[in-house]
Amino acid sequence: MKDSAVRTLTPHFIVDLTLYPTAQGGRKEPISREGFGCPCKLDQKSDYVADCRLFLNGQSISPGETKRVGIRFSYGEVVPIFRSAAKFYLWDSRIIGEARVVPTEEMSDRLSHNFALKSP
Repeated sequence: MKDSAVRTLTPHFIVDLTLYPTAQGGRKEPISREGFGCPCKLDQKSDYVADCRLFLNGQSISPGETKRVGIRFSYGEVVPIFRSAAKFYLWDSRIIGEARVVPTEEMSDRLSHNFALKSP
């Protein structure tokens, strides 16, 4: 039996994402692809990483900018660790930015529903 339903992925939580400026070691290009993924680190020197995907909700984010985006980790087991960290770092061959967790009380159901990815 073939399942033709579209699976909707939602973020584990919302972050205020800051991409570091290119001159400070950040990316050269903006991130505009929905579902962009990269490893996240709990601190800049940590060897502990977890893969994440960004929910941009149709926006792009350029080096030097901060935007509120959804984030989803490949392994649900790491979600409480990163959520409780309050701040963590995005890695793409180097630290390219940081994410600050938006406290749950600042999020609304409507906001979290706006950050959904559809996958086949």
